[in-house]
Amino acid sequence: MSPEEKHGDDGIVDPTMESAEDVRVDDLIESDAPVEQIAEAVEAQEAADAADTLETLPKDEASDVVSEMDVDAAADALSHMVTPLAVSVLEDLIDDDPTYAGRVLAEMAPDDATDLLQAMPKADRDRLLSLMGRDTASRIRELMVYPKETAGGMMTTQYLSVREQETVSEAIEHIRRGEPVESAQQAFVTDRKGRLLGTIGLQRLLVSRSQERIGEICERRVDAVLPDMDREVVAREFERYDYLELPVVDSSQRLLGIVTVDDVIDIIRAEGTEDAQRMVGAGREEGVYSTVRQKLRGRFPWMLVNLFTSALAAIVVFQFEGVIAEIALLAVLMPIIANQSGNAGQQSLAVTLRGIVLDEISSTRAFTHVRRELTAGLLNGVFCGLLVGGAVAAIRLATGSSWHLGAVIAASMSVTLMIGCATGSAMPIIVRRLGFDPATASTIFLTMVTDSVSFLVFLGLATLFSAWIMP
Repeated sequence: MSPEEKHGDDGIVDPTMESAEDVRVDDLIESDAPVEQIAEAVEAQEAADAADTLETLPKDEASDVVSEMDVDAAADALSHMVTPLAVSVLEDLIDDDPTYAGRVLAEMAPDDATDLLQAMPKADRDRLLSLMGRDTASRIRELMVYPKETAGGMMTTQYLSVREQETVSEAIEHIRRGEPVESAQQAFVTDRKGRLLGTIGLQRLLVSRSQERIGEICERRVDAVLPDMDREVVAREFERYDYLELPVVDSSQRLLGIVTVDDVIDIIRAEGTEDAQRMVGAGREEGVYSTVRQKLRGRFPWMLVNLFTSALAAIVVFQFEGVIAEIALLAVLMPIIANQSGNAGQQSLAVTLRGIVLDEISSTRAFTHVRRELTAGLLNGVFCGLLVGGAVAAIRLATGSSWHLGAVIAASMSVTLMIGCATGSAMPIIVRRLGFDPATASTIFLTMVTDSVSFLVFLGLATLFSAWIMP
């Protein structure tokens, strides 16, 4: 089916299909069409598709295209772009036409504009705020007070709000006259001082009698969070209770803004990538478009730590220099033991971190979880040990040597896989108990333990039974 058939004016649209607008933009870019034509075509795209188009263009070309777009379309596209690229486009616009850059930012949802401003140098940030309307700039400055990692930092100030003393007809007229909002699932009911009193669904508002007071028909029980709540906790509450939006209030119960589910989805994705990066010692804020300086600042400290932890495993191996010199085959088999133990530990670590994130591992379940992982590691070690040990024993017998080395590697693998799983499951739990992020550089420290223990167990057993396993 062609894009035109899928994206006609009427009927059901398949969002996975490339639209006619997307095809047109691709053709114009490939033919090096004038910037004005490309900008007109990009305006016709959905905001997310327009963002994808701008991200594929060189920075200077993307800035030129945005400068030719309508303010509304440009704002929507930039708010969907990857933050570093959107910031670079805005910085180019500031140099070329600062007034237009300020208008574009002012048209964005306040939370999106805040995210971009917080990623910009202070001088550019202040300049753009000075170019906006007083009310818009004031609203954004209020949001910028809150750290990015909190509920206040991810909330928007665009929401439906009605007063408890209003009648239904007055509330509907109030909503009609108000600014467009990002979410419209319900209206939040406040008093004259802006304190949150309850909520009222739009359906209930439409079917109620026009002279009924909002305070008489609204739902008084309402869940809300404080602005300093960590965004991971907010995301967890959305997952647990299936919220679509959640109000943010201050200590006096005044309504400050709302967190919407689309922002939470972004946070869940961001936190997942941050945890993955922290596991291997990469900077939590590092992204594909981070500068070399940012990458070095996030990675180099952990590279030094990794050098130290690797040295511990090397020291263990050095203690068995004599037996390795006598039985060269040990050097060939050592990486197999260490690799299997490390892989087993990584599996347990991944499962444990997932359980911690999903709040599935409580203090009463921690020991049971570690014990279960230890048992799984032992059984996997026995099975893998029998396979590898049997193969080594058969090779040794075929060459006229002692088969006992196969028994040593089988026993070593059983023990080291058990220790690897126990370490991978226990380490993040212990780190969390100590008050630290359980994902931070966990892979580095796990590798230190599994390598050191694997070499110690295998070479220790080899030394202990060296008389039996000599060629």
